[in-house]
Amino acid sequence: MKESDFKFSTSVIAWPLFFVLVLWGVYLLEIILPGDLLDYGVLPRTVSGIKGIFFSVFLHGDINHLWNNSVSLFVLLMALRYFYRIESLKVLIWGVVLSGIGTWLIGRESYHIGASGLVYVLASFMFFEGFQTKHYRLIALSFGIVLMYGGMIWYMFPSAEVHISWEAHLSGFLAGFVLSRMIDSKVYEKPIVYDWQHPDFDPSQDEFMKHFDENGNFAPKPKESEVVEADEVFRFFNSDSQVFYHYKQEKKDNQ
Repeated sequence: MKESDFKFSTSVIAWPLFFVLVLWGVYLLEIILPGDLLDYGVLPRTVSGIKGIFFSVFLHGDINHLWNNSVSLFVLLMALRYFYRIESLKVLIWGVVLSGIGTWLIGRESYHIGASGLVYVLASFMFFEGFQTKHYRLIALSFGIVLMYGGMIWYMFPSAEVHISWEAHLSGFLAGFVLSRMIDSKVYEKPIVYDWQHPDFDPSQDEFMKHFDENGNFAPKPKESEVVEADEVFRFFNSDSQVFYHYKQEKKDNQ
């Protein structure tokens, strides 16, 4: 990933806004329409509960449940779209599926609904991925995740409140870690910037460019101190007609 990839676009706001509006729209349908959509939640280890893997994320028990998940999802989806633009859709789709499967496998015999599992997916993915990329901006994002959502770790264990699906939270956390391992972090290596790529580069000061004349022809300059050893070296300077001799003494046998 290049530095230019970290830039704001309308999708950074549009994606999380659309997703949150869908959650609120489904909640309004639950209130207006007769019947109960709870059957579309995850019912662990049952055939009928498999559909909840895909639909439970859109269902919420009350307004407080929906509001808490909406705020967290909006912030995390913005960060995901801004910092991980290429992988954002993949993380979102696979995060829903993997966290849903995990909840279906380890959940209690009750309906599990809500988008909190996806919240854990996003927080976990960006936390682990940032350190794996070794990119300074993404590492800073990982620390930001810890500061803002580090307290969520206490809701991943059976000691959490009874009405909270710690199974969905734990599944989401593990799913985020798996996704961070699936994505190749080498694409985020910082590109090499050469001297000639800088805007203030002056070709006349470059040591390599000094070997060429103004027309681009190669014109190597002789070294200032160059001693050539030979039996006899003559140097002629036409300007003052001086002749210089340099003799190398022959070694004697007894030396």
